[in-house]
Amino acid sequence: MRISFTQVDAFADAPFAGNPAAVMPLAQWLDDAMLQRIAQENNLSETAFLVADASGAADYELRWFTPAAEVALCGHATLASGHVVLASDSTRDRVTFRTRQAGLLSVARAPGAGTGYEMALPAWIAQPKAIPEIVAALGVEPVETLWHDKGYALVVVRDEAAVRAAAPDPAKVRALGPYVLIVAARGDSADVVSRVFTHYFDIPEDPVTGSAHAVLTPYYAGVLGRDSFSAFQASARGGRIGCRLAGDRVYLRGQCVTVIEGAFLLP
Repeated sequence: MRISFTQVDAFADAPFAGNPAAVMPLAQWLDDAMLQRIAQENNLSETAFLVADASGAADYELRWFTPAAEVALCGHATLASGHVVLASDSTRDRVTFRTRQAGLLSVARAPGAGTGYEMALPAWIAQPKAIPEIVAALGVEPVETLWHDKGYALVVVRDEAAVRAAAPDPAKVRALGPYVLIVAARGDSADVVSRVFTHYFDIPEDPVTGSAHAVLTPYYAGVLGRDSFSAFQASARGGRIGCRLAGDRVYLRGQCVTVIEGAFLLP
């Protein structure tokens, strides 16, 4: 079996930046164990699998796997999937995806030449909560801590320097469970600067995390007093994200670069 394979750097305007994702369209779903093994073989933070949506609710069904597990929502691999579909058909301006745990998502061409795409995700509103074990594992001094029941912790720190200085204890973070841990602050290089740690999913530090900005956008829209702002994820690769809150949806803007095209071979 030959499966089309495209590797995309998402939230990047040049190769070797942003967050790499594999996008693999399928004629029909393979069993979950095989999808997981393919993701392990790809060894990227995410592999996105697409199947044409027979229900008519969306253009495609979409699922995401890290090397360790399937996840409820992955923003950068959704953006990469939209890029692959829209780059292959210049007559389309928008593609929709039906997901199992995050509802309907979409990716559209952003207005203006060279401005990339705008992706719609659910707005996940985190609530204030004491999370001392998470704070201790991250090794930071929080200004505020919040939690979303999808397993997202938002730890707000003093400033961008504190975000960049965060040095989590890998063993402690992994032992916490299947959580996404966000350290964030108002920034100098962008309105909001963050880093994201997901050791449980075999991704010690995620390069650029769209789903984390589904949590960051509603929070910082309130802090900043405006619905739109710029964000930078300060990983080694780094990535810039335009964030906009509209009702119960978060719109994230970013560019994508295709870096590998080929075929994945299965016996």
